[in-house]
Amino acid sequence: MKASFWHQRWELGEIAFHEQEANHLLVHHLGKLNLVKGSRIFLPLCGKTTDIAYLMSHGYCVTGVELSEIAIQELFHNLEIIPTISVINQLKHYHAEGIDIFVGDFFDLNENILGKTDAIYDRAALVALPLEMRKSYTQHLTKITNNAAQLLICFEYNQAIMDGPPFSISPDEIRQHYENIYSIDSVEKKEIIGGLKKKAEAKECAWVLNTH
Repeated sequence: MKASFWHQRWELGEIAFHEQEANHLLVHHLGKLNLVKGSRIFLPLCGKTTDIAYLMSHGYCVTGVELSEIAIQELFHNLEIIPTISVINQLKHYHAEGIDIFVGDFFDLNENILGKTDAIYDRAALVALPLEMRKSYTQHLTKITNNAAQLLICFEYNQAIMDGPPFSISPDEIRQHYENIYSIDSVEKKEIIGGLKKKAEAKECAWVLNTH
């Protein structure tokens, strides 16, 4: 999937994936990561998610990476925060107290730029990527975060009925990507009322991944 696809979605405001409130699975299950206040939580492909405001309001530091600068400009506008902006290699860095967002290609982000990561919250990344990209994504994610624990949110539905994104991620695929690194626990599966995009019956699923 080309970067131009996501740039166009943001330019046209075609962001049905954006939620107006903190994700309910985040609210219910973040505690299972056993984090202390001040922990740094990394959100890959973060967009302008309201989950960032939720995490910051509960005393966590947030790092993220996002391809669309439009999304990050809107994020800081919504947070009512004026960031310091700098350039690090191919990435643009938006910084303020408690928040660091990198604008650019996820694969241009490395562990030295990202810094210490206590946990990963993946609500919008794995499900946004087509199958042929997901292995590279998960390998890079675990590398740059030093295998930090994860709260992973994904969807399960019949991919023959509707193509992604968001894509359907099966339990088997999650195990293929992560079982060599993590213990994998399914903590909730909830039916999406009205289906996904009103096209396919679907479940929103929460997984907690802790290192062995």
